[in-house]
Amino acid sequence: MSSFAELNVRVIPNASRDEVVGWYGEALKLKTATPPEAGKANKAICALLEKHLKLPKRSVSVVRGQTSQSKTLRIEGLDPAALRERLPQ
Repeated sequence: MSSFAELNVRVIPNASRDEVVGWYGEALKLKTATPPEAGKANKAICALLEKHLKLPKRSVSVVRGQTSQSKTLRIEGLDPAALRERLPQ
């Protein structure tokens, strides 16, 4: 059985660059330069987190909030404790 974790994020689209900003309450704040059109920003933040967490492609997916700035992501391959270790404090 593979391990996974869920992560609440707050996304700022149309930013000047893609970056993991830090914590915004209980959610991780992410910025992406990609506009929120046809799921493009969702794909960009998934790719950003895969790179930041050093995970294979398609390890991160949006499970809630596809059209909202507040989203829940599913992270495959990391349990919640391992995920927290790889994220900014």
